[in-house]
Amino acid sequence: MNYVKLGLGLAFVFCAHVSAAAPLKLEPADPQPTNLKPGLSVRYAYPADVKNLKAAENALRYKVEQGTPISGLDHRDTNVGQKVMTSKRAERVVADINGFVHFDTPGQFTIDFLTNDGLRAQVGGQVVGEFDGRQPCEETFAVDVEVPKAGWYPLKALYFQRTNTACLHMRMGPAGKRAKWMPDSAFGH
Repeated sequence: MNYVKLGLGLAFVFCAHVSAAAPLKLEPADPQPTNLKPGLSVRYAYPADVKNLKAAENALRYKVEQGTPISGLDHRDTNVGQKVMTSKRAERVVADINGFVHFDTPGQFTIDFLTNDGLRAQVGGQVVGEFDGRQPCEETFAVDVEVPKAGWYPLKALYFQRTNTACLHMRMGPAGKRAKWMPDSAFGH
């Protein structure tokens, strides 16, 4: 048996499967929320240090403070010393973000994020953005999603910033088109 050919054949099948993966199907909120306030709810933790998502999760098990809601997920790269979103600090901040995002139409979309540093974002029960580490304000891998109907979808994000600057942006666009910033009006809590 030619193991090289078998290995190459399996690699081809695997790559073809990955590249042709079906979009993640998002689940809308059920029931659909009413009387939402603009923006997203956020709770903060301020650990001595945070280098990954596990450390961020652990920080939320201890002293956590409710923060002023954030307007959405369009937080441009800060300057050194500027506070992270609505937190009390500029460095070593963990944010537990919750609320809903509204999709105006059903269809297939591509979602990605820019983050500095780590992020795990879920929409409609699916992980749509993740980076477990430290980086400057850079993109996560783009994820294709299927939105079965227009409406509100639950959003949950775990975010952390370690040192220097911070950013967090969400972008979305129709599949195959350029993603655009999500407007603040798309979020509620």
